[in-house]
Amino acid sequence: MAIRKEDLYKMVESLSAEDKKAAFDFMEFLVERSKNKKPESWQKIDELESDNDPLTEEELKQLESKDGYFSGEDAKREFGLQVDLP
Repeated sequence: MAIRKEDLYKMVESLSAEDKKAAFDFMEFLVERSKNKKPESWQKIDELESDNDPLTEEELKQLESKDGYFSGEDAKREFGLQVDLP
């Protein structure tokens, strides 16, 4: 399916500033994925020294939760928060 660049531009222009950031982040991910390489942020994580500390009780509880994972960005967008969350 051929997509015209103009249509993409129109779609992006119609987004709120917050949604433009999310669209940019996703497009950046797609570009990196198309190059078959890890995103730079993942490479930085791979370079970090291993954390051998055992998980806390709270971390284990979160890990075993059936509620799933909710990122700070997701929470900010979902609840219209005005603060930056991790």
